[in-house]
Amino acid sequence: MRRDQLEHLIRAAGAITGSRRILVIGSQSILGQFPTGAPPRALLSMEADLVPLDAPNRSDLVTGSLGELSPFHDAFGYFADGVDVATAVLPERWSERLVAVENPNTSGYVGLCLEVHDLLISKYAAGRDKDHEFCRAVVAAGLASDQVLLERLACTAVSEYQRGLIQQRIAIDARQAATLSKEDPR
Repeated sequence: MRRDQLEHLIRAAGAITGSRRILVIGSQSILGQFPTGAPPRALLSMEADLVPLDAPNRSDLVTGSLGELSPFHDAFGYFADGVDVATAVLPERWSERLVAVENPNTSGYVGLCLEVHDLLISKYAAGRDKDHEFCRAVVAAGLASDQVLLERLACTAVSEYQRGLIQQRIAIDARQAATLSKEDPR
């Protein structure tokens, strides 16, 4: 997905739900902070997870109107899932670090995207293969700090077992990123 496609989804979700503020909590949230600099591997998904913050009870309208296999999806090739904020496991104070997407393409609606470290913690917590690949690509691109990730993890409500697994994954991704940067000094 490209930034202009995310802006289109924000605009459409706002118009459908009447919510001026649309939270983007899935992987495409990276386009808020990095509109053109995200690694290609992080942009493979053609789906955005959206929460109409001013009308959270209207998330179903997002899925029904803009979701997978909808006329919108057929016409544009990308789609949105209306979700709940509880869909993602997030660090404390995540909402204070949101990155706003508001420009003429959003027509007065504001997309609120997760800051990259908060996004990565949510992906590490989800733990699916596609989430690990996403995190690895973002860390390898130098868009996140392993130290900040560990700080955010420390204030995230997960079990101690899960915390240990996430710490290991962060360490592996940081080592791989360091190895890549040594092989390709730019």
